[in-house]
Amino acid sequence: MSLLTQTLRSRGSWIVLIATLACVALVLYAWRLPPFHTGTETTENAYVRGMVTVVAPKVDGYVAEVDVQDYMAVKAGQVIVKLDDRIYRQKLAQARSALAAQEANLANTAQAERSREAAIGSTQAQIASAQAQLLNARAQLTRAQADMRRATPLAQDGSLSQRERDQTEAALHQAEAVVKQAEAAALQTQAGKSVATQDLRTVIVNRDAVGAAVESARAAVTLAEIDLDNTEIRAPRDGRVGEVGVKLGQYVTPGTQLMAVVPSQVWVVANFKEAQTAHMVPGQLAHFHVDALSDAQLTGHVERLSPATGSEFSVIKQDNATGNFTKIPQRLSVRIAIDADQAIAQRLRPGMSVVVSVDTASAKDRTGSPS
Repeated sequence: MSLLTQTLRSRGSWIVLIATLACVALVLYAWRLPPFHTGTETTENAYVRGMVTVVAPKVDGYVAEVDVQDYMAVKAGQVIVKLDDRIYRQKLAQARSALAAQEANLANTAQAERSREAAIGSTQAQIASAQAQLLNARAQLTRAQADMRRATPLAQDGSLSQRERDQTEAALHQAEAVVKQAEAAALQTQAGKSVATQDLRTVIVNRDAVGAAVESARAAVTLAEIDLDNTEIRAPRDGRVGEVGVKLGQYVTPGTQLMAVVPSQVWVVANFKEAQTAHMVPGQLAHFHVDALSDAQLTGHVERLSPATGSEFSVIKQDNATGNFTKIPQRLSVRIAIDADQAIAQRLRPGMSVVVSVDTASAKDRTGSPS
């Protein structure tokens, strides 16, 4: 009986020992500790990502047409939604009319400028004529003064009658009056030239103002054309639309989310613990299993590592300036490029969960530069 008891106790001890060793081995394997440590780092915190673009209008209005349905394929530039454009067409016509009016004003200003320039040319001719008349009047005055100097002594000695002397003196006074009249005419033409010059300067200044108004009107036409063009909302890139949230007849404003366009290009973002990235560099081989594709395996390579951990990009930063501190391993995002020529990769969709493994013992950075 005692022998049987001892045998059972011995067997129980072995079972406990084996179970203990199995638990220790399981813990060592789970934590990737020797002798189970390998060069492959794995994480389940990984997802398929894509450049999802939210489509929104730039102008407000009522939806007149919705040309796509949920999950349809679209091409870049394809019209997917149309807004009621009647108001914007009228605004464009109004802007074009205002431009035509300003261009007519500019043409009138140019004509006025040419008219003022012609007036200045005519004034120049009048000035030349006045100067010639003034020279002629002064010459006549000089002649009358000479006649008067000769007539005075002749009248005194009786060689010239008093009547002829008086006529000579009258001719002198008339020549003096003509000179004054010519001088006044010359001054008047000079003043006319100054006025014409100022008028021309006024027209030139007004021309610049009208020219600025024309440019403003052209800009208004361009803006009206842009607004009219924005009533047709187009796909920003090739891809597939998500769920179409906009409805026919709905009133939308700038920024209203109508739908999303998902391109075909995708990649994987894996969040590794910071210690797992110690030997991880771009170019290393990676493979991942996709939950949604019956755990199918695809291959890729490390493209680049995030410049900071996920906590650094959070809106509310952690405050560890207290007496109680628990060290929590941070996560560092790693972008995995999916290798081409994998037919099943066409079924990947942004948001899918994957399990990623990176072979840190494989080829290092293809560029030779640090990550």
